[in-house]
Amino acid sequence: MDAMFGRTKKKSGPRMVTLIGRPGCHLCDDARAVVEAVCAETGASWEEKDITQDEELYRAYWEQIPVVLVDGEQHTFWRVDAGRLRRELGA
Repeated sequence: MDAMFGRTKKKSGPRMVTLIGRPGCHLCDDARAVVEAVCAETGASWEEKDITQDEELYRAYWEQIPVVLVDGEQHTFWRVDAGRLRRELGA
């Protein structure tokens, strides 16, 4: 368990990274490039969700985009650190 965030990290099996952003967001473009590169290196799958197309995501994350989830749990927001994401994915 990760004591700082009170969650259990998933270390085995396929990993899924979700990038939540919106069109025209330069931070989202930067985050996409990092997520795409790290997932290519680590073999993790990734998906992108548009916050403007999902009311629940909009309410939850509007002030934080871009947001990165790993296996459904929030990993980071605003800026994505490639090294930290690699470590989270077990690389």
